[in-house]
Amino acid sequence: MEGITITEAAAERIQEIAAREGIRTDEQFLRVAVVSGGCSGLTYDLGWDSVEQEKDRVVGDPENGAPMKVVMDLKSFLYLDGTTLDFSDGLEGQGFHFHNPQAARTCACGESFSL
Repeated sequence: MEGITITEAAAERIQEIAAREGIRTDEQFLRVAVVSGGCSGLTYDLGWDSVEQEKDRVVGDPENGAPMKVVMDLKSFLYLDGTTLDFSDGLEGQGFHFHNPQAARTCACGESFSL
C-alpha cells in the first residue's frame, strides 16, 4: 500500500496555514479523512489533531523525510491509497485537490467522490 502523496505545493500551503493558525506541527499533525457527504456520497476532510487513535495509520512522518506528520484512520487509508494531495491557486480553482485513482465518480466541484 502506498498511502497518500502530498505535493510540494500542498505541503507549503499546509505549513503556511499552520503558521497562520499558530499550529505547532511538532505537537499536532494533519489528519486526512474520508467522511460521508457531498453529492457523490463521500468527501475529503483535512484538519489538525493531536491524538492518535489505536487503528490510525501514519502516512507522513518527518523522521522519514515528510514535511509534517500526516495521519489517517484505517477506513480513510483504504479509500485514499495511492491518492495525491495537491494545492493549486490557478484559474481552475484555488484550493486543495485530491487526485484519487480509486474514485469511480466525482462531482463537478471535485470535492466528493464514490468508489
